[in-house]
Amino acid sequence: MRGNRITAVSLLIALAVALWPVRAGGQNGASFTVGRMTGKITLDGVLDESDWTQAATLGDIRQREPQPGVAATERTEVKLLVDGDNLYIGVLCYDSEPEKIVGTQMRRDALLQPDDRIQILLDPFHDRRNAFYFATNPAGALVDGLIIENSQSINYDWNAIWDVRVKRFDQGWCAEFAIPFKSLSFTPGQAVWGFNFSRYIIRKLEEDRWAAPRLDVQFTQVSEAGELTGFAEAEQGRGLDVRPFALGRWVREQNGNTRFEGDAGADVFYNITPGLRLTTTINTDFAETEVDDRQINLTRFPLFFPEKRAFFLENAGAFTFGRTAGSTSEMLPFFSRRIGLLGGREVPILAGTKLTGKVGKYDLGVLAVRTRETSFSDANGKQTIEGKTFFVGRVKRNLFKQSYFGGMYTEGDPGSATSSRTLGADLRLATANLLGSQRNFSVDLFASQTRKTGVSGDASAYGVFVNYPNDRWDAFVEWRHIGRAYNPALGFVARRAVDKLYVGAVYKPRPKHFLNVRQMFNEMFYTEYRRNDQAPGVSTLETRRFFTAPINWRFNSGDRVEFNWVPTFERLYQPFEIADGVKLPAGGYRFTRWRAEFNTATKRKWEAGATWWFGTFFSGHSDQIETELIYKIAPRFRVAFQTDQTFARLKEGSFVARIFATRVDYAFSPFLTVSNLVQFDNESRNLGWQSRVRWIPRPGNDLFVVFNQGWEQRQLGGFNFRTAGTRLTGKLQYTFRF
Repeated sequence: MRGNRITAVSLLIALAVALWPVRAGGQNGASFTVGRMTGKITLDGVLDESDWTQAATLGDIRQREPQPGVAATERTEVKLLVDGDNLYIGVLCYDSEPEKIVGTQMRRDALLQPDDRIQILLDPFHDRRNAFYFATNPAGALVDGLIIENSQSINYDWNAIWDVRVKRFDQGWCAEFAIPFKSLSFTPGQAVWGFNFSRYIIRKLEEDRWAAPRLDVQFTQVSEAGELTGFAEAEQGRGLDVRPFALGRWVREQNGNTRFEGDAGADVFYNITPGLRLTTTINTDFAETEVDDRQINLTRFPLFFPEKRAFFLENAGAFTFGRTAGSTSEMLPFFSRRIGLLGGREVPILAGTKLTGKVGKYDLGVLAVRTRETSFSDANGKQTIEGKTFFVGRVKRNLFKQSYFGGMYTEGDPGSATSSRTLGADLRLATANLLGSQRNFSVDLFASQTRKTGVSGDASAYGVFVNYPNDRWDAFVEWRHIGRAYNPALGFVARRAVDKLYVGAVYKPRPKHFLNVRQMFNEMFYTEYRRNDQAPGVSTLETRRFFTAPINWRFNSGDRVEFNWVPTFERLYQPFEIADGVKLPAGGYRFTRWRAEFNTATKRKWEAGATWWFGTFFSGHSDQIETELIYKIAPRFRVAFQTDQTFARLKEGSFVARIFATRVDYAFSPFLTVSNLVQFDNESRNLGWQSRVRWIPRPGNDLFVVFNQGWEQRQLGGFNFRTAGTRLTGKLQYTFRF
């Protein structure tokens, strides 16, 4: 069986190479010359300076959706100017119904999907692979990110120093951007930059775009961007930013003891070359980091929690490796949460340095971190963790327009004194112009191996992912092998000793006249895991899942409904305690899950969603009900109530798993916001509250005040809690630019 799969993978690769176009990237013909400023601009959201009134307007902005290439229903004017220090972008968004403009959020890096918005893509190296992303909405939210490998991923947690001001007028709204060249990486004298612009009108579900207004092209596909000229005099200065911080923390422990802690440190950013950036952190503290969302694990595999710490998120795309299907992370040779966190406890970081960027046709990423010795006290007594050094290296050699070949190396083990190394290589072949058809197609291959003292056996992992992601048809095939002994100490692996086959296809027609439906998503996904650690030549089925969506409709109103049928097989090789006192015996289980789901349009003041999983489940039945209710008073106030409850009735016993969460956010302005998150789950029986204030006196300078309070439930059921600890932290950071 395994040999047949490898043969099939080989045939897929051969087919991909045979179909590969000579030209692997597109050029859509959109181009513009940026104007040179003669005076000064006051950033106020009003384009009334003489430079603005005399500036040329970017070319036609046309619909990408719902009618590709057709003139936009509302007029948009975009103007671009430069001086020696900044790129200025002025956007006039005219609207025939200005009272219906939607802008509900002000928070830094808010998700702007519920709002009218404008998006900007900048590719200063014009490599058609990576780009800077900037966006705002009618409320003036500042959103930025890094687009990685031509839309392979986007890191919204990257924060640059820039500014935008927004103002409404009687015919629409206006945005005025100032993006310092010191905040960008580029080659001085670079003649051409990649650029694209998009405007979204939420009430019409209309996207208007400058370059490549085609349904098969996502806005973040850098290869399809247009071109800007006029940056010959742009300067980065010395390329040095120094950001010291001071921190104070008051802590009250569960036993009533209190203490005050003070600390200081700094982050230093230096452009060694225009494309190569060195980031160094000294005595790092992540006091401002948001808490993780609660999860209850009803599987026998570890849960994945995303990275949220700023130092590790900065240019994190330089370390991505081995793309796979889906949004879940089942296997990561490098996962930065392994550094500075152990068993849910923080291990202090003494210093860290990161080198990321470009050298010719190579993309580089190097990370080195030193942690301090620290001690923990728990039920088993006092545990001392020695200081350790961790290293990660990543290199990619760019091929053609959108492809690359790369390697990765990691060293260090947070949980052991023995040495541990991970090596890997990956290859990506991608195009947005398959056989001249302007269709997207990619093939990704990877191989990795771990080496750990005292560990033997199959320590390899390898696989292939073939993808055809387009608007009408979206299809993929993934095959992956993970050996029993494959264990990246600085990575994450959900399952070991398995061969995975994952096949999916989605047909997405856009009916013109059917129940006001904008687009249908007819989905079929097949997943299979087979154990590869059995007797030679024997492969045992562990998991089989067939996911179908005969109904998954998005309406022109923005509402959505979905219905799924999911027959499943699971084999337990040993007894599994799915909940306290409920233990499933080893053996094979066949059951069928069903799902009904709806979500109302995000543009509404009241927003609601619900998901109901029901049907058979292992030896019995289970109902899982997820709900969300959101109320917004635009653009300052937002409150969300979320629940996730599972009611299981099995032969071995019944149980209920509950998670409740409430989020309350208030924005005084885009530069002063307050966010609150209250969570409870009946597995840990812990009620937690985090309140977080962020004030940005000016871009690059931040004051955080974070309050954390925990309570423990004394007895299951009822409102009987005792205080589990209190923490109040203040952190001030200031950026000096040279």
